[in-house]
Amino acid sequence: MNIESRKDLVRIVDNLQEDEISETVNRRIREFEELHAKSNKEWFNELCFCLLTANSSARLGMNIQNYMAKIDGFLTCDQKELSKILKHMGHRFYEKRAEYIVLARNNAADIKDKITNMENEFTAREWLVKNIKGIGYKESSHFLRNVGYKRLAILDKHILRIMCSSCIIDVPKTLTRKRYLNIEQEFISLADEVGLTLAELDLYLWYTQTGEVLK
Repeated sequence: MNIESRKDLVRIVDNLQEDEISETVNRRIREFEELHAKSNKEWFNELCFCLLTANSSARLGMNIQNYMAKIDGFLTCDQKELSKILKHMGHRFYEKRAEYIVLARNNAADIKDKITNMENEFTAREWLVKNIKGIGYKESSHFLRNVGYKRLAILDKHILRIMCSSCIIDVPKTLTRKRYLNIEQEFISLADEVGLTLAELDLYLWYTQTGEVLK
């Protein structure tokens, strides 16, 4: 898609809301809402998925997540075994991700309870960044979106690229906390302009870059 200005981007998103892809976006949002009502264990499973997608792909993360669900591997495999499985399934950073998942188990039993008792998703994001090794602002926003929160921006490479190409932001050299939150405000402004939640806008923009609506 040829996107050279904010106006181009708004037009494309408006058109997609009238397209059949909107049904897929709406279905995915309903899945996130349904996950919000599920157990601590299922929230932890989603947290592990988000740990796996950092510097990797959502598709690979989903493949690993689906396999692990069959053997309850995120909770039961020791670090060595987990590392071996991740390597076999093609994850580049299999040792580090195995380490992060094992460390995250300290919060597996009550991850949902902790987050839902916090003031809001912004407070929850700060807690995740501080307490879950391997989770930054992007990954914590991703996790919270996938468990039903809708007011956080997931500033991955696809979203940053499209915001740069449409002249909404300059190319960020690094994503410090301050820079992340500033860009998030621009994303909020864009979402308001097209009448979408941040969760919905993310899925539409991801589709323009990848041709898929994953999670």
